[in-house]
Amino acid sequence: MITLPLFISGAEIGFIIFILIMVFGADKIPDIARGLGKGMRTLKNASNDIKSEITKSAEKQGINKDISNDVKNEISKVKEDLDEITGSIKRRF
Repeated sequence: MITLPLFISGAEIGFIIFILIMVFGADKIPDIARGLGKGMRTLKNASNDIKSEITKSAEKQGINKDISNDVKNEISKVKEDLDEITGSIKRRF
């Protein structure tokens, strides 16, 4: 069985497409899809521009942009500490 996004079956997708054709007409649907594609591309480009500006600003300020490694190291230290504390307390189920 194929699972589609949002758990919509093939019959439901067909019905939605049928309603779209009835409401907008077959000649308008490609224009609508093209407009949605352009909008999504514009949104993606804008988010990439924001990410690059934040990265450039962080580099100018000397901020370490690789915080994830620091966080992972701290988490591993806490795990080790917890293992040392709970080592003698662990129960068998």
